[in-house]
Amino acid sequence: MTSGNDTEIRQTLDAAVALVNALDEDADLDVRAILEEHRFTRAAAAPDAAIERLRIRIGALAPRLASLAGGDADDCVGWLNAELAEIAIAPSLTEHDGAALHIHWTPSSAKFDDQVIADVLMALTQELCDNGTERFGECAAIDCDRLFYDGTRNRSRRFCSDARCASRTHTADHRKRQRTT
Repeated sequence: MTSGNDTEIRQTLDAAVALVNALDEDADLDVRAILEEHRFTRAAAAPDAAIERLRIRIGALAPRLASLAGGDADDCVGWLNAELAEIAIAPSLTEHDGAALHIHWTPSSAKFDDQVIADVLMALTQELCDNGTERFGECAAIDCDRLFYDGTRNRSRRFCSDARCASRTHTADHRKRQRTT
């Protein structure tokens, strides 16, 4: 999925963040649905065993991914290189499922979970090279520590994807202003 295109990198990183946040909250999450929502077109046909392996692998990566918020890019390089060394990366150009020409990082024979992990790692690699860890953050809402990836132009995102977090915080701020006037 990831080809170095900024939109695809954002989609891949958003998917990784969504999986990390969902794993933290729900052991029975629907990994396939999250992948489909983030345009991983092959997720629908992926074997259940590959989806389960992916859930386990993302779970193992979750603490590392969560450390990106407020983390230092130099601290991430070592673990990211170690993870990349474990994946058979063999880039090739492909078109499928109506998607434009793009790069697949793994051979066509690779298991689905290897393909997704390679996409996530390569997207992280590109993001660290381009922006360090500054686009990763922790939700600013009280009682929420979910990770987010800020793909906005002005890098103004403060909240995770749960709309309740922003709404709750803005409502509390509004009420506080009303009390002081």
